[in-house]
Amino acid sequence: MACHRDALHDRYPDVVPLPPGFPELAALDLLRSVVELGSLSRAAHAHGITQPSASSRIRTLERQLDITLLERSPTGSLPTPDGQLFAGWANTVLDAATTMHTNVEALQARHVGLLRIAASYTIAEYLLPPWLDHFLSDRPDDSVTLEVTNSRAVLDRLESGTVDLGFIESPTVPAHMHQQVVGSDHLVVVVSPRHPWATSHSIALATLASTPLVLRERGSGTRDALHEELVRNGYNAPVSALDLGSLSAVRIAVINGSSPTVISRLAVKDDLAARSLVEVAVDGFAVQRRLLAVWAKQHDPSQLADELLKHLKRSDT
Repeated sequence: MACHRDALHDRYPDVVPLPPGFPELAALDLLRSVVELGSLSRAAHAHGITQPSASSRIRTLERQLDITLLERSPTGSLPTPDGQLFAGWANTVLDAATTMHTNVEALQARHVGLLRIAASYTIAEYLLPPWLDHFLSDRPDDSVTLEVTNSRAVLDRLESGTVDLGFIESPTVPAHMHQQVVGSDHLVVVVSPRHPWATSHSIALATLASTPLVLRERGSGTRDALHEELVRNGYNAPVSALDLGSLSAVRIAVINGSSPTVISRLAVKDDLAARSLVEVAVDGFAVQRRLLAVWAKQHDPSQLADELLKHLKRSDT
């Protein structure tokens, strides 16, 4: 067998195959979970396998390496010094594998006519459905997946390559992102009809700045735009009475509660018409936001993403 390997090496000197018994990625991934969670049983649960199966995989890995990776005790499993060192090397391998998996998914998406989109709540709930319906109306073989999250998370998805195109209403876009304006929106101050502001002709910006508000979570484009506007006028960050993770939750909290909010006019158009919410004029407060399509400069947009961008540009003219 050794002679056969030597003969192959002489014939292909630049080819260096992995040695027999090289650890499998699944075993490395399990070890990383044990180190992060501090428990073999918790790692097994996270991977959807039994504890005996997880224990067997780690022992097989230790035999392959001839290294003791974990110190096991009734209270948990901690990496040995050698195990800690090896886990760091394993993380490098796993990070590269994750990058490869993401890139393969992107390649597959290009071949099957799949466009992966992440969009902030305002755009995803009120604008993207008709846009995509019109865009896909004559594309029976193409499809779109949509992830709804806040603007900051959209940018994170683009940087990691897990989506092809993002839509945000954040006032700032990182320099490493391309952008295209796809619309505009206004922020408005609204209260329930029972609120004292509901009968006011207007309120001062200082009053808004000092009043606890129902706000979207940190990282949302709406909150970032409000923060930027207040700071630009010499005030501190907005005061939060309640942080919520969606536009619908904010609307319902204001309708049924006692705190105001600053929100997209698109999100409360029907509520204002029904008088379940009342818009309040604020002296010196006028925030018009650009709604943006964004994509990472290091990745050329897929053909389907490029066609959607062109479609939106034509629709806007």
